[in-house]
Amino acid sequence: MMDERDLAERLMAYDTSHPAGITTGISFIKGWLESNGFQIEELEVAGLPVLVTSTGGTGPTLTFHGHIDVVPGKPGQFKPRLEGDHLIGRGAYDMKAALAAMMCAMRDLHDEPGVEVRFVCVADEESESMGVRGTDVIVERGYGGDFAITGEPTNLHVGIEAKGVLALRLTITGTAAHGSTPWLGDNAVLKAHDIFRRIEALPFARESSELFDRPSINLGRIEGGDAINKVPDTCVMDVDIRYVPGQNPDEIVETIGAFDDVAMEIVFEREPAFVAKDNPFVTALSASVAECGVVGSTQVGRDGSSEATAFLARGIPAVEFGPTGDGHHGPHEYVSLTSLAEYRRSLVAFARNVASDAAKSRVRLV
Repeated sequence: MMDERDLAERLMAYDTSHPAGITTGISFIKGWLESNGFQIEELEVAGLPVLVTSTGGTGPTLTFHGHIDVVPGKPGQFKPRLEGDHLIGRGAYDMKAALAAMMCAMRDLHDEPGVEVRFVCVADEESESMGVRGTDVIVERGYGGDFAITGEPTNLHVGIEAKGVLALRLTITGTAAHGSTPWLGDNAVLKAHDIFRRIEALPFARESSELFDRPSINLGRIEGGDAINKVPDTCVMDVDIRYVPGQNPDEIVETIGAFDDVAMEIVFEREPAFVAKDNPFVTALSASVAECGVVGSTQVGRDGSSEATAFLARGIPAVEFGPTGDGHHGPHEYVSLTSLAEYRRSLVAFARNVASDAAKSRVRLV
């Protein structure tokens, strides 16, 4: 019987940074779930598959939510390898190992009577598209449940907040000139660099909140110039801004949009995530993690964006919660196998504790 490590290695071996690999990986997940007694509903959103299944219990509905897609990696990163406790490879931390543990937890909870656990796997979390997304669709169709856990990496902490996202494409214009007389032109690439530094120095960049020291601002991509002997008159720069809860993204956009010689396009936007730390499901999850022997787990804010916002927008409390590791989107991405086992146990304990609490509430009402 495959455990969470076995499943993680199988999932990591699929290059799911492109549609063909996603389709193959989703087919494996579907087959595994069906072989373990689950009935699958398969949707298609913007040409990509979404899987939904659930246990047969009745009571509160908990949603385990994850994504199979990953950012691109080198071929060797899709060959998982083990170094001590570290399972290394693309998707280990973000978030195929968590997805594997969720699948095993679903098997553990298959016959749990007092709670319905729903498993949702999407394939477009890493997409830059502003179009319709899988998580939004499944929530709109009523699959959100009463509480959702999205298995993004949190090092076994409970992520109750996440920064919002403003992905901006800035087109900077200058004046062309011969490369031998750059003083006769206005170099758009150099102007882009100066504009990025101006963004970093704006007042919003120095603000903080209870769980965040500051926003995050990254120059993700820059393209300019079409000849080595020409002063570039156009430069396109993609800036990734992660703002903290409470900040106004419209004000940020308005300020940057007022810069001279800059045309701006919003490539992607996502609201911050926020759920109250005393929400009953949140406190039950925190208690279940501690019950499983995890030391030092706390409620935290997450620098990365979160698809928990799709649930929160519909009034469904949702958090990020995933295993321990490091290096997501980097060359040395890994997950701790010890933490992965703790993660699976925590999910199962949480669902059973919710079922037990619901049963006690019904007894009190009678």
